Amino acid sequence: MTTDYTALPAHAQLAALNRRLISSRELLELHHQRIQASTINAVVTLDIEAARQAAGASDDRRARGQSTGLIDGLPLTIKDSFETAGLRTTCGAEELLHHTPTHDADAVARLRHAGAVIMGKTNVPAHCQDLHTDNSLFGATRNPHDPTRTPGGSSGGAAAAVAAALTPLELGSDLAGSLRLPAHYCGTYALRPTQGLVPARGHIPRPPGWLTTSDMLTPGPLARHPRDLALMLTALTTPVPDERTPWHLNLPEPPGVLDDFRIAVWPNDPDCPVDDATAETLERVTRRLTAATGAHITRSPGPVSFTESSGIFEQLLYANMALAGTDVDFTADQTSTHHLPNDDASPRATFLRHRTQAHRTWLTANEERARQRAELTTFFEHHDVLLTPAAPTPAIPNGSRTLYVDGNERNFFDQTGWTNLVSHVGLPAAIAPVGTDDHGMPIAVQIIGAPYADRTVLAMAEHLATITVHTE
Repeated sequence: MTTDYTALPAHAQLAALNRRLISSRELLELHHQRIQASTINAVVTLDIEAARQAAGASDDRRARGQSTGLIDGLPLTIKDSFETAGLRTTCGAEELLHHTPTHDADAVARLRHAGAVIMGKTNVPAHCQDLHTDNSLFGATRNPHDPTRTPGGSSGGAAAAVAAALTPLELGSDLAGSLRLPAHYCGTYALRPTQGLVPARGHIPRPPGWLTTSDMLTPGPLARHPRDLALMLTALTTPVPDERTPWHLNLPEPPGVLDDFRIAVWPNDPDCPVDDATAETLERVTRRLTAATGAHITRSPGPVSFTESSGIFEQLLYANMALAGTDVDFTADQTSTHHLPNDDASPRATFLRHRTQAHRTWLTANEERARQRAELTTFFEHHDVLLTPAAPTPAIPNGSRTLYVDGNERNFFDQTGWTNLVSHVGLPAAIAPVGTDDHGMPIAVQIIGAPYADRTVLAMAEHLATITVHTE
């Protein structure tokens, strides 16, 4: 029987490389063939010749018995918002169509240092600012499970490429659910690491060349197996020599067995209700956890107020967006804000006020963020993980600007309501596919942990895989 190496999870592909069952060059060519044959429009830029050189160098290292990196010789793709030296980086924006960076983003440099063979870049919405993945340069990416559905955004090309086995691993990014929503919609695993573990310098939409990044953005991995997220996390948190980093990261180990986990479940909330299929899936997961283990499971009404958390998130998000557009645009917004009636509570007015808020106002919001983080940290003194829905529904139609939950119209941005609970406070959160709806569309849960409990949420994802879906 011929092995379809591209269908294997990343750790199995690496095992085949290390056992010399296949070369990096051969593995690259197999993935290249899949990309060329794909119709979902997930990978939008390729540099196969540079990738062949990197794969050949990896094969030479193995042949000489030299020490290899953690993911040495593994072909993978990168979200088109990360700068890649010598490889076009557009962030889906027309003005960056011909932008070819001279330096890698810090996270990309760490992956190259670990031996990654970078094949190309995956599609994003323009400037990463939509929950669909579509732009005027490359068009729309389609969900591998149903081409009429969205893969989500902004890491939609990334999640679709992983789900379609065009790549075994992907580097995505998450500010407002941009990594986790596509993982849920496409049926892949994903991890938003604890804020600050993985450097974001070199990520657009901060202008090319900027040294600073958003205080809410973090790079993170997508994969088809939770074990691969742990592999990628290690690579992404290992500094390259040029960083001259004096510390070594040693994240806490998770509980030894599932029985030792203290699990809380926040199954629904009136401020962001989920559809019946999602609610039933989370209930089924809870029952299976209870039946499979003696783990202590509690139902939680939520360790923080959904409304208050969402409000602070929105305020801080719009403040981050103050750097979008030109100085002239921002001055015009300031002028518009001054002319707003005091009683105008429309979404447009809220956006303008938050986008142009005074620094003192932002500092007050930042203090409230710290209080919410402290409240959640206290909650995790008594729980190891918190399970929540990943989103209110499975993937919606591609291009739709309306969200319906069991026939009831909701705010379009409720799609990321559950993921945004931790977006501004920086806690680790993983997405784990645990079922499908009646149409075969993936449904996932979100696994949230305490600060730096990244390995705990990944361990929980692997436990869920054993009781809900078949994994290798």
